[in-house]
Order: sequence, then C-alpha cells, then structure tokens
Amino acid sequence: MSAKTSTDRLTAPAALTAHVGKHPGEPNVMEPALLYDPFGGYGALREKGPVLPGRFLDDSPIWFVLRFDEVREVLRDPRFANNRAHARGSAEDDDPMARTMDTFGVPPELNRYFADSILNKDAPDHSRLRRLVSRAFTARRINALRPRVEEIADDLLRRLPEHAEDGVVDLVEHFAYPLPITVICELVGIPEEDRPQWRSWGTDLASLEPGRLGRSMPQMIEHIHDLIRRRREALTDDLLSDLIRAHDEDGDRLSDVEMVTMVLTLVLAGHETTAHLITNGTAALLTHPDQLRLLREDPDLAPRAVHELMRWCGPVQGTQLRYATEDVELGGVRIAKGDAVQLMLVSANFDPRHYDDPDRLDLTRHPAGQAENHVGFGHGMHYCLGAALARQEGEVAFAKLLAHYPDVALAVAPEELRRIPLPSSWRLTALPLRLR
Repeated sequence: MSAKTSTDRLTAPAALTAHVGKHPGEPNVMEPALLYDPFGGYGALREKGPVLPGRFLDDSPIWFVLRFDEVREVLRDPRFANNRAHARGSAEDDDPMARTMDTFGVPPELNRYFADSILNKDAPDHSRLRRLVSRAFTARRINALRPRVEEIADDLLRRLPEHAEDGVVDLVEHFAYPLPITVICELVGIPEEDRPQWRSWGTDLASLEPGRLGRSMPQMIEHIHDLIRRRREALTDDLLSDLIRAHDEDGDRLSDVEMVTMVLTLVLAGHETTAHLITNGTAALLTHPDQLRLLREDPDLAPRAVHELMRWCGPVQGTQLRYATEDVELGGVRIAKGDAVQLMLVSANFDPRHYDDPDRLDLTRHPAGQAENHVGFGHGMHYCLGAALARQEGEVAFAKLLAHYPDVALAVAPEELRRIPLPSSWRLTALPLRLR
C-alpha cells in the first residue's frame, strides 16, 4: 500500500472549511476529496478538463489548471502575474490573500511583508530581487557546499540512535528538519542559537491554525529587523551581509521591507519544503522495496531518484494564485482579465497524457542529465531559486541514510502515518523508523 495515499486524517481548522460545499460544481480547495486525497481528488478533476472553475480558501472564484501542458504554459506565460495589482489595476480590498491572512489573525500592517516577497513580484522587480541573491545559488556555489552538507548529514545520522525511544526514532524531528535548516541558516547567516526558534515558527505557519500564525509573524519580523541591526555592525561573508550591503549602497535596489521579506522567504522556503521532500521521499522508498533496492545497488541513481520523488510525492502540490493581465484562452477556456488561477502541480505531475503509468514510482523514469520532466520545482521565470540546493540535500540525505542504516525500516504500518491537512501541500507529521 502506498504511504502517500493511506495516511490517517487530522482535522482541518473549522475556520478554513466554512465555505466548503457552497458552490456545487466549483470545489473549494478545502473540499475533503481534495484535502485528504489530492492525488485522487485533483486527478478526477483533471480528467474532466484541463481548466475547471473552483474556489479559494476565502470562497473567491479561481480556475484550477490541472494538466501538464497547460500548467507549463501558464508558468512561462508573462500574461499571468503573481502580483494581483498588475491584473486588477490596484491592490483592492477584496484581495483573497489579505482576507486569508485576516482569517489567520495576521495584523493588517504585516501584509506588506507578504506583498513585497519575491514570490509575489513580477518583472522587472522580480528580476531585480532575484539577481541580488542568485549568485548564492549558482551551480558552482551549490557544488562547493556539498562537502558541508554531507558533513552535517553524517553528524545528524550518527546521533540518531541517541534520540531513539524503544528503538524508534522520528526522522522528521531529528534529521529531515535539522539538515536543511542548518544548511540554509549557515548560507543566509542565521546564528545557531536562533535556529530552533525558526523551526518553531515554521511549524506555526504550517499549522494553518488561526492565531498561531498571527502570533508568530510579528515575532519573525521583529527578529529579522533585530538580526539586520546586529549584522550591520559586523558584516560577514553570508547572504544577509550581501543584502545589507546592497541596501546601504543603493536603497533603490532593495527596500527595508524587501530585505526583511527576502530573509523570511529564503529561510522558511529553504528548509520547510526540503524537509518534507526528505520525509516524503523516505516514506516512499521504504514502502516500495523494489525502488529502494535500485537505489541501494546504484547510489549514482540518486539525482534521477530525487526528480522522481519530487514528481511522485513532492511537498508542494499547488502554486500560489496567479492573475490574468488580459483575456487569455487556456485549454479551451476563456480566462478573463483579473481572474485568478491556481496551478495544481499534483495533478500535472500525474497527467497520463504526459507520463506512461504515472501512478507508478519509477526512479529510472527521468533520463540522466536531461531537462526536468516534472513541475515540482515550477518552471519559467518563477522557477524555484533554491531547486539545485534542494536536489543536492535530497541526494545527500537519501544516500547517507542508506549508507549509515542499510536496513532502516518503517516502525509503523504505512496506514498509521499521519499528515497535516494543508491545501496544496503534502507533509507528514512524523516518520517513525527503526534503524536496525
């Protein structure tokens, strides 16, 4: 039985399910069929059409884009903007994201830290911000990081038995999270003593519990402001220092809010998604012994394996909303100017029009050295900035885990694994293992 389709259900916060069922024929992202089984739920929608009407968390109308070709088309089409104002002409009061943040209890004055994120920018602002940090994520810099990533992984894995209770250890708590958060914090320049707090904040964000995010966001913002003040007094060779230099030398290149938001985005995105790629991927391998055997027998298969695991059980299942800046014909459907679309990666990555036997986990599916044959990291201008780092951490994590503990196994039945019920995300709460 597949570990990804048999998880026990945790209950989604009631405040986020209030609009479910209000519009027959327009499923809400919190619909049980989509929330608890996104592979089957969005797969069924995909077979009805490439583009279908739906509803966002706040009950606002959106278009689900469900098939591989149409998802890739939108990802590279400049007529779809991440910044809602570019499609609507202004940042209106009925912004779905602003209403969602209000539901979570985030103070309105902090919304600008979301609005000014590189994730919500379009050209030329997106290009300006990406240039400021892209040199830290070049292939050369990432390759140079690999020995340090391997050192961190080895250290964490050697200490895993210290955390075992009755022979069982949680990979999420003691390896999948500590590895990427250590790497990204060292890269950005987050002091070691602050890293446990970032893990706690990331958990609050992922909980989707109204109130927790509202409490954590002000703390995170104030912490980054304080960190910037302290680092400005003693600049070092890290990404935060580079951002401070860019801001101080030319304020037009990077505003105060953009600098804080960049740190926030890089640290959270740089460890949350990678942690769950490692967790989901490990669960997948341990429930598919034939594929696990392939990787054990051929460690050089790791890069291809990471691509397949990102396709098959990637942590990010849907993009943030994008907005049509003009009337667009997509998949035979007219998307009107200003309409919101959500690209369902979990549906596109299982589209039988693009993949043979897409439900099958096959670590040899992606040809070595070829362009990515999935949309787990996105595509086009907004392709994941840290994709190379995430792939490397995944490769190291899987290879090192099997090298240290070749007989590692799940400590519970696959159906006992529990998942956080989040729209557009696949995250296990824990991964109990026996190291043997």
